[in-house]
Amino acid sequence: MKEVLGCLRRADEDFHMISPGDHVAVGVSGGKDSLLLLVALALYRRFCKNPYRLTAVTLTMGLEPFDLSGVKKLAQELEVEYVVRETEIGKVIFEERKEKNPCSLCAKMRRGALSDLCRELGCNKLALGHHRDDAIETLFLSMLYEGRIHTFHPVTYLSRSQLTQIRPLVYLPEKHVLHMVRTLDLPVVQSPCPANGHTKREDIKELLDGICKRIPNARQLLLSALQNEEQYGLWEKPKD
Repeated sequence: MKEVLGCLRRADEDFHMISPGDHVAVGVSGGKDSLLLLVALALYRRFCKNPYRLTAVTLTMGLEPFDLSGVKKLAQELEVEYVVRETEIGKVIFEERKEKNPCSLCAKMRRGALSDLCRELGCNKLALGHHRDDAIETLFLSMLYEGRIHTFHPVTYLSRSQLTQIRPLVYLPEKHVLHMVRTLDLPVVQSPCPANGHTKREDIKELLDGICKRIPNARQLLLSALQNEEQYGLWEKPKD
């Protein structure tokens, strides 16, 4: 867990993610990344120089099975408030609209529902579980499918909702996520999404795995490129 908290603290300090008095909502999908983020932010409260309040939030998608009992127990053990919002997003996308490429619309609808829930709860920040490999995969997706050099930023202000999205695990390699999820025996909930495991992101992950067989430190080098704000400006850090 030391590696996880070290990466979280570095990201917080580099990008000024958490300020005194913040009410941070953790988007918990039930997957490995968001569960580890929940644990990490709960522990980080103990030594973060900026005190903050933490609430875990989950959107159901109207798809079954989706058993959240393990997540509820974990939040209770961590002494974190846990709020579940029922939605029909999955049914709208797969049953009503029958989307052939559902991921983009699903992400947009989930963002909107999460923003609404955060406003209701009085949260000013939303923490998402994206890690280092997610950032690199998004970069490749943008280049190969959109023809542009782009990935998500560690901190994003959403002016319409007046909500700031933070991604505290952006420096953490996925292999460490997998290791800690096994070590802590976190209650991962299998995604009921019909598209799970059959997306363009999965194709990009396989592509990067192939590159790393030839260049073992390729992912770390790609992270260095994202951090090179002087040349590329993708992850420009706030000025003190």
